Amino acid sequence: MQAILEDYISPDELKKFWQTYENERRKSKDGLVSPQTRFEYALALIRSRYPTDIHRGITELEDLCSTGDPQARRDYLYYLALANTKLKEYQRARDCIKKFLSVEPENRQAQELDKLIKDKLTKEGLLGMAMVGGAAVAIGGLIVAGISMAKK
Repeated sequence: MQAILEDYISPDELKKFWQTYENERRKSKDGLVSPQTRFEYALALIRSRYPTDIHRGITELEDLCSTGDPQARRDYLYYLALANTKLKEYQRARDCIKKFLSVEPENRQAQELDKLIKDKLTKEGLLGMAMVGGAAVAIGGLIVAGISMAKK
Protein backbone atom coordinates (compact mmCIF):
# COMPACT_ATOMS: atom_id res chain seq x y z
CA MET A 1 0.00 0.00 0.00
CA GLN A 2 2.86 2.37 0.80
CA ALA A 3 4.17 1.86 -2.75
CA ILE A 4 0.87 3.17 -4.14
CA LEU A 5 1.18 6.29 -2.00
CA GLU A 6 4.71 6.84 -3.28
CA ASP A 7 3.87 6.30 -6.96
CA TYR A 8 4.46 9.56 -8.79
CA ILE A 9 3.72 10.54 -12.36
CA SER A 10 6.27 12.31 -14.52
CA PRO A 11 5.47 15.86 -15.60
CA ASP A 12 5.47 14.73 -19.25
CA GLU A 13 2.97 11.98 -18.56
CA LEU A 14 0.74 14.36 -16.57
CA LYS A 15 0.87 16.80 -19.46
CA LYS A 16 -0.44 14.10 -21.84
CA PHE A 17 -3.48 13.53 -19.62
CA TRP A 18 -4.07 17.29 -19.41
CA GLN A 19 -3.84 17.60 -23.22
CA THR A 20 -6.37 14.82 -23.69
CA TYR A 21 -8.68 16.52 -21.19
CA GLU A 22 -8.28 19.93 -22.85
CA ASN A 23 -8.72 18.58 -26.39
CA GLU A 24 -11.95 16.87 -25.42
CA ARG A 25 -13.19 20.00 -23.64
CA ARG A 26 -12.46 22.20 -26.66
CA LYS A 27 -14.10 19.81 -29.14
CA SER A 28 -17.25 19.54 -27.06
CA LYS A 29 -20.03 21.97 -27.96
CA ASP A 30 -20.84 22.58 -24.30
CA GLY A 31 -17.25 22.38 -23.02
CA LEU A 32 -17.91 19.18 -21.10
CA VAL A 33 -15.51 16.28 -20.77
CA SER A 34 -16.57 12.64 -20.47
CA PRO A 35 -16.54 11.11 -16.99
CA GLN A 36 -13.89 8.60 -18.13
CA THR A 37 -11.48 11.32 -19.32
CA ARG A 38 -12.12 13.33 -16.17
CA PHE A 39 -11.42 10.27 -14.04
CA GLU A 40 -8.19 9.48 -15.88
CA TYR A 41 -7.04 13.09 -15.54
CA ALA A 42 -7.93 13.12 -11.82
CA LEU A 43 -5.92 9.92 -11.30
CA ALA A 44 -2.95 11.51 -13.02
CA LEU A 45 -3.28 14.61 -10.85
CA ILE A 46 -3.34 12.68 -7.58
CA ARG A 47 -0.15 10.89 -8.63
CA SER A 48 1.67 14.23 -8.85
CA ARG A 49 4.38 15.24 -6.40
CA TYR A 50 2.73 18.63 -5.99
CA PRO A 51 -0.06 19.23 -3.45
CA THR A 52 -1.70 21.77 -5.78
CA ASP A 53 -2.16 19.08 -8.44
CA ILE A 54 -3.42 16.59 -5.86
CA HIS A 55 -6.00 19.15 -4.66
CA ARG A 56 -7.18 19.65 -8.26
CA GLY A 57 -7.50 15.87 -8.61
CA ILE A 58 -9.53 15.73 -5.39
CA THR A 59 -11.85 18.46 -6.68
CA GLU A 60 -12.38 16.54 -9.91
CA LEU A 61 -13.05 13.27 -8.04
CA GLU A 62 -15.47 14.95 -5.63
CA ASP A 63 -17.40 16.37 -8.57
CA LEU A 64 -17.42 12.96 -10.23
CA CYS A 65 -18.93 11.47 -7.06
CA SER A 66 -22.03 13.58 -7.63
CA THR A 67 -22.12 13.88 -11.44
CA GLY A 68 -20.17 10.89 -12.75
CA ASP A 69 -21.07 7.28 -13.33
CA PRO A 70 -22.85 5.95 -10.21
CA GLN A 71 -21.32 2.52 -10.87
CA ALA A 72 -17.83 4.06 -10.61
CA ARG A 73 -18.56 5.94 -7.37
CA ARG A 74 -16.68 3.38 -5.31
CA ASP A 75 -13.58 3.99 -7.46
CA TYR A 76 -13.95 7.73 -6.97
CA LEU A 77 -14.18 7.23 -3.20
CA TYR A 78 -11.15 4.93 -3.11
CA TYR A 79 -8.96 7.40 -4.97
CA LEU A 80 -10.29 10.29 -2.90
CA ALA A 81 -9.18 8.40 0.22
CA LEU A 82 -5.80 7.75 -1.37
CA ALA A 83 -5.32 11.39 -2.40
CA ASN A 84 -6.31 12.71 1.02
CA THR A 85 -3.90 10.25 2.63
CA LYS A 86 -1.11 11.60 0.43
CA LEU A 87 -1.95 15.10 1.70
CA LYS A 88 -2.06 13.83 5.30
CA GLU A 89 -5.74 14.73 5.49
CA TYR A 90 -6.40 11.50 7.36
CA GLN A 91 -9.86 12.28 8.70
CA ARG A 92 -11.16 13.14 5.22
CA ALA A 93 -9.44 10.01 3.87
CA ARG A 94 -11.10 7.94 6.58
CA ASP A 95 -14.54 9.34 5.72
CA CYS A 96 -14.08 8.37 2.06
CA ILE A 97 -12.82 4.86 2.75
CA LYS A 98 -15.66 4.26 5.25
CA LYS A 99 -18.19 5.15 2.54
CA PHE A 100 -16.42 2.78 0.16
CA LEU A 101 -16.38 -0.06 2.71
CA SER A 102 -20.06 0.46 3.52
CA VAL A 103 -20.81 -0.60 -0.05
CA GLU A 104 -18.06 -3.20 -0.47
CA PRO A 105 -16.91 -4.31 3.01
CA GLU A 106 -14.86 -7.29 1.79
CA ASN A 107 -12.61 -5.33 -0.57
CA ARG A 108 -9.05 -6.19 0.54
CA GLN A 109 -7.38 -3.17 -1.03
CA ALA A 110 -9.82 -0.80 0.67
CA GLN A 111 -9.37 -2.65 3.97
CA GLU A 112 -5.59 -2.22 3.69
CA LEU A 113 -5.97 1.49 2.96
CA ASP A 114 -8.35 1.82 5.91
CA LYS A 115 -5.79 0.17 8.21
CA LEU A 116 -3.02 2.42 6.90
CA ILE A 117 -5.17 5.52 7.49
CA LYS A 118 -6.04 4.36 11.02
CA ASP A 119 -2.34 3.76 11.75
CA LYS A 120 -1.42 7.20 10.45
CA LEU A 121 -4.23 8.82 12.45
CA THR A 122 -3.01 7.07 15.58
CA LYS A 123 0.62 8.00 14.93
CA GLU A 124 -0.26 11.62 14.09
CA GLY A 125 -2.56 11.80 17.11
CA LEU A 126 0.16 10.53 19.42
CA LEU A 127 2.66 12.86 17.81
CA GLY A 128 0.26 15.75 18.28
CA MET A 129 -0.26 14.85 21.94
CA ALA A 130 3.51 14.60 22.43
CA MET A 131 3.94 18.06 20.92
CA VAL A 132 1.24 19.49 23.17
CA GLY A 133 2.82 17.76 26.16
CA GLY A 134 6.26 19.09 25.22
CA ALA A 135 4.89 22.59 24.87
CA ALA A 136 3.24 22.33 28.29
CA VAL A 137 6.54 21.21 29.85
CA ALA A 138 8.37 24.10 28.15
CA ILE A 139 5.80 26.63 29.34
CA GLY A 140 5.95 25.16 32.83
CA GLY A 141 9.74 25.49 32.77
CA LEU A 142 9.48 29.12 31.73
CA ILE A 143 7.02 29.84 34.52
CA VAL A 144 9.30 28.19 37.11
CA ALA A 145 12.29 30.12 35.72
CA GLY A 146 10.29 33.34 35.83
CA ILE A 147 9.26 32.74 39.44
CA SER A 148 12.88 31.97 40.37
CA MET A 149 14.08 35.18 38.70
CA ALA A 150 11.36 37.20 40.43
CA LYS A 151 12.45 35.91 43.85
CA LYS A 152 16.04 37.07 43.28
